Amino acid sequence: QVQLVESGGDLVQPGGSLRLSCAASGFTFSIYWMYWVRQAPGKGLEWVSAINNGGSTYYSDSVKGRFTISRDNAKNTLYLQMNSLRFEDTAVYYCAKVRVDYGLPIDMDYWGKGTLVTVSS
Repeated sequence: QVQLVESGGDLVQPGGSLRLSCAASGFTFSIYWMYWVRQAPGKGLEWVSAINNGGSTYYSDSVKGRFTISRDNAKNTLYLQMNSLRFEDTAVYYCAKVRVDYGLPIDMDYWGKGTLVTVSS
């Protein structure tokens, strides 16, 4: 069955960096779009970044220029490099497998349990 396991969350000071990882199994990782999404305390789910099966990347305006999504298909692993972290980046971060129709992303059909990133001084 599909499994997504996030790791790498931690407490970090503003301006610091973290790299999140997501280990994927149970599906052919290399052919799917993947998302990172996050949920801040008391708020709804927010899309952060996407990467397609060709390696093209997409970012929300709130993280563009600070975060980098990448994938290693040989390791079935998705990454999110987060730099210049801000207080407002505090959230549980989830990786998600994306359902695609005619090559375009539709919605998330599986996601992990998340990893907590806390940005605090």
